[in-house]
Amino acid sequence: MAYNRRGSGQQPSARLLRTQTDGSLGSESMMDSEVVPSSLVKIAPILRVANEVEPSNPRVAYLCRFYAFEQAHKLDPKSSGRGVRQFKTALLQRLEKEDKTTLAARTMSDAREMQSFYQHYYTKYIQALQKADKADRTRLTKAYQTAAVLFEVVKAVNFTESVDVADEILEAHNKIAEKTEMYVPYNILPLDPDSSNQAIMRYPEIQASVSALRNTRGLPWPNGYKKKAHEDILDWLKEIFGFQKYNVANQREHLILLLANVHIRQFPNPDQQPKLDDWAVTEVMKKLFKNYKKWCKYLDRKSSLWLPSIQQEVQQRKLLYMGLYLLIWGEAANLRFMPECLCYIYHHMAFEVYGILAGSVNPLTRENIKPAYGGEKEAFLKKVVTPIYKTIAQEAIKSNGGRSKHSRWRNYDDLNEYFWSADCFRLGWPMRNDTNFFCQNLDYVKKHGKRFKAATSEKQANSDHSIGNIDFVETDTSEKQAKSDHSIGKINFVETDSYWHIFRSFDRMWSFFILSLQAMIIIAWNGSGSLSSIFDGVMFKRVLSIFITAAVLKLAQAVLDIFMMWKARFSMSFYVKLRYLLKALSAAAWVVVLPITYSYSWNNPSGFEETVKNWFGNGPSSPSLFIIAVVIYLSPNILSGLLFLLPVIRRNLERSDYKIVKFIMWWSQLSLYVGRGMHEDPMSLIKFNTVWNCLLIVDLCSFVVNLSDTRRKLGFAFHWIAKILAQSGLVGK
Repeated sequence: MAYNRRGSGQQPSARLLRTQTDGSLGSESMMDSEVVPSSLVKIAPILRVANEVEPSNPRVAYLCRFYAFEQAHKLDPKSSGRGVRQFKTALLQRLEKEDKTTLAARTMSDAREMQSFYQHYYTKYIQALQKADKADRTRLTKAYQTAAVLFEVVKAVNFTESVDVADEILEAHNKIAEKTEMYVPYNILPLDPDSSNQAIMRYPEIQASVSALRNTRGLPWPNGYKKKAHEDILDWLKEIFGFQKYNVANQREHLILLLANVHIRQFPNPDQQPKLDDWAVTEVMKKLFKNYKKWCKYLDRKSSLWLPSIQQEVQQRKLLYMGLYLLIWGEAANLRFMPECLCYIYHHMAFEVYGILAGSVNPLTRENIKPAYGGEKEAFLKKVVTPIYKTIAQEAIKSNGGRSKHSRWRNYDDLNEYFWSADCFRLGWPMRNDTNFFCQNLDYVKKHGKRFKAATSEKQANSDHSIGNIDFVETDTSEKQAKSDHSIGKINFVETDSYWHIFRSFDRMWSFFILSLQAMIIIAWNGSGSLSSIFDGVMFKRVLSIFITAAVLKLAQAVLDIFMMWKARFSMSFYVKLRYLLKALSAAAWVVVLPITYSYSWNNPSGFEETVKNWFGNGPSSPSLFIIAVVIYLSPNILSGLLFLLPVIRRNLERSDYKIVKFIMWWSQLSLYVGRGMHEDPMSLIKFNTVWNCLLIVDLCSFVVNLSDTRRKLGFAFHWIAKILAQSGLVGK
C-alpha cells in the first residue's frame, strides 16, 4: 500500500471505541478531537500534538498525522481491530485534503520545516518555562511530552528524505530526555529535583521525611549498578527484590506522608525540629507492624525486625523495614485479602534484609546472603505473587461460579487460614511448589485440566497485561506428585449442607428449653404441681435428673460436631482431631456415670434406677455421690460462665503461656488467630443478661401455668373416663 501525504477532513463514526486527543498550544480552549480505536491507543499522543500545533503550523500538524498513520499501519497492518479500517480510511482522506492545502504554503522541505519548528518550540516554550522564577511543573511536563513526540516525527521525516538530524536538535532532545525521566507522574508529592520550589515540598515535615528516606549510607548496591542522584532506600529495595517502578513511586509518597503527619503532631512548630524525629518513625512502625507482631507471637516465632546496635543506623533500618512492608502490600494485588499470607512473605523478606545488611553468610553456599527472589525486573510479582495468585485462580474456577460444594474449593479465608499455624513454614523460602498449599487433587486435575488450560489460553489471548502469564493448571501434572501431596483443602471449617445446623448452631437454646420442659413436667405431674414443691427432698431428687438428660444432649452435640467437620478431617491437625475425639468420649462417659450415681442416691429405687443399681451392686446408698458428680460435670460450664461475665480475665488467659491455662482454653474452644480477645465490656454483658433473664423468667412462668392447667384438665378427663368405665362394668370400681 502506497502512502501519500493527502487526505480529507471527514470524521469517522462516533460509535467507534475512542480515545480523545483534544488539546491546544498555550490555550485552554479545546480543539477538534481525533477518534482513535482502542487497539491504536499508542498513536493518541501523536494526534494530540497535531491538534496542538495546527493553529501555529498546519504543515507540521499534517506531518504529525501522517506519522501517526504510519504507526497505525505498523500496529495493525491488516486492519483487523474493531474500527481500525474506518479510522484509517477517515485519516487517509483527511491527509489527502491537508496535503493539498499545506503543500502550497510550504517554503522549505518537510525535513527543514520540522527541524525549524522543533527548535522554535524548544526555545519558545521549554527554555522560557525553565528560566521562569517559578517553573510551572504541569506546563513543563506537557511541553516535554510534546517535544518528545515532535522529535519522533523529525526523525521519521528526516529518514524519509535521507537527511541527518542536526546536532543542536539532538543535544536539545538529550536534555529533554533527562528532564522527562525526572518529571515522572505523581499523586501528591512531586519528588523530582526541580520541584523543590513547589509549595507542598517546602513544608519542614515533608523535607525531613524526604531527607531521611534518602539516607542510603552503608547500603550495598548490586554489582554494576550506577547509582543516580536523589535515590533513596526504596530504590535500593527495588533493585534488591525486583519491585515494580510505579509501585515504588506510589509507596514512596505513602511513606513520606505517613511520617510527615506523625512528625508534625509531635512538633507543631516547624522551627523546633528540622530533622525527622525518631518518635515519629517508631509510632508509624508500631501501626504498620501491629498485625505482624501479633502473628509472630501467636505462632511462637521471633519477628524479623532486627535492629542494629549502632544508634545512627537504627532509623535507617526502621525505614527499610517499613518501606519493604509497603512495597509488598502495594504489589500484592488480591493477596491483600490474605493478611497473614503477607505476614509470611514479609517475615522472610525482612530477614533477608537483615542478613544482607549484617553481611551474613549462607552456610550452604558459603556466600553472602542473597534474596531468594531477586535480581530480575519485576521479580517479586512474577515469583512471589503469581504462584499464590495461580492458586486463587484455580480455586475460583473450581467453585463453578459458587455452585460447587463448599468443601470442594477454597476461598480467600480458607487460603489465609493456612498461615494461622506454624505448619505454614513447611512452605519454605523460596516457596516449594510441590507443597499441599499449591497442589490440586489428582482426580480433579484429571477431570478439569483441559478446562483450566482452555480458560488460561482464552484469558491470555484477551489480555496483554495478565499477571505473570498465568497458567492455571498444567495438564501434564504427574500423578506421582499429585498422589504424594494433595491439596490441603479446608483448614478450620467446612460448611455442610444439613438441617442439623438448626440444632447445632443453637444448641444452647435447644438444651435450655428441653431441660426446662423436663423440669416443669416433673414438677407439674408430681405432688401438688406448685413451684414450692421443688424444695421437697424427693421432688428435688427427681428434678436433678435433668443433668442426665444434659449429658445425653452433650453427647449428641459431640457426635454432631464430628459429623459436621468430617470433611475437614484430612486438613485438621492432630490436636484438633484429638479434641473432637476426647469431647465425644467425655460426653459418653458422663452418660454412664451420671445415671449410676443418680441411682445410688435413692434408698428404695424403682424402675430404671433399681435396674441400674442392681447392675453395679445394691450396696449402701451414698446420696452425696450424685451431687459430687454433678458439680464435677458442671465445673467447665461454671468456669465458662465466669469468664463470660469477666472478659478481662478471659482476655488475659487467652494470652497466657502456662500449659495448664492453655489446656483449659483449648478444651473450652479452639484457639484461632482471628477473634482472640474480642469480648464485650462487663456493662454490656450485664445489660444483655438482664434483658434475657427477664424474658426467660416470664416465658417459663407462662409454661408452668400452662402445664398446671393442662394437668388439671387431663386429670379431670381421666377421672370421668375411669368412672364411665367402672359403671359400664368394663373395669372394676
